[in-house]
Amino acid sequence: MTDLDSRVMAPSRSGVDVAPGPTRPEDDPQAGPILLGLARSAIVARGAVSVPDDAPGWLGEPGATFVTLTRQGRLRGCIGSIQARRRLREDVVHNACAAAFHDPRFPPVAAAEVPGVRIEVSLLSASEPLPSRTREELLYAVRPHVDGLILGWHGHRGTFLPQVWEQLPEPEDFIEHLLHKAGLPVSFWAPDLTARRFGVTAWTEPEHRELVRP
Repeated sequence: MTDLDSRVMAPSRSGVDVAPGPTRPEDDPQAGPILLGLARSAIVARGAVSVPDDAPGWLGEPGATFVTLTRQGRLRGCIGSIQARRRLREDVVHNACAAAFHDPRFPPVAAAEVPGVRIEVSLLSASEPLPSRTREELLYAVRPHVDGLILGWHGHRGTFLPQVWEQLPEPEDFIEHLLHKAGLPVSFWAPDLTARRFGVTAWTEPEHRELVRP
C-alpha cells in the first residue's frame, strides 16, 4: 500500500468522501513521501500517473514546485515553476518529467539510471519584490541561506532556489552567478532590473531507500 493509498476517508456533508487531515502540505507529515513518490512514479511512467480519489485535498490546490534530480551527488536535472498555475499534483508530475527528460543541460535520464537518481521536491511560497535599484541595495536586502531569488531584466530571467546558498554562501557570488544564469554579464546592473524573493519547503529522498515501484 502506498502513502497515497493509505488515507482513511471521512464522509462530507455533501455525501462525497473527502480526505481528512491538514489543508496544506507544509503541515502534513506525509507530504514528503507523497510528493516524492508522485515525482518518482511520474519519471518511471513518463507522466502517465493517476492519483487515487482518497489523496489529500491539498494535492488539488494550486502549487508551484521545483523538482531537482541528482546522481552520485551531482546535478542531473532541475526544472520548476515560479508561479502556481496548475494543481500541485499536476505541477509535480510535469516538473519531474521535465527535469528528467527535458532539461537542456543534460541528456534525458535513461531507464537504467532512474533507480540511482535522488529526487528533491521544493514547494515555493509566493514571491515578493526586493529593492534592487542598485546592487548594494539588493545585497543588503537579500537573506543568505533563506531567500530564493528571481532576477529579471527585459526578457532575461534567472532563478536560484535557497538551496544554492550551500554552493554559493557569499551574497555577491550568489548574485553574480544568478546574473550569469539569466544571460547577463556578472557585473551588469540597471535601475529597472527586478528582484523577487521566495521561500521553499523542500523534501528529499534519503540516500539509502527502497526502490519505489509504480
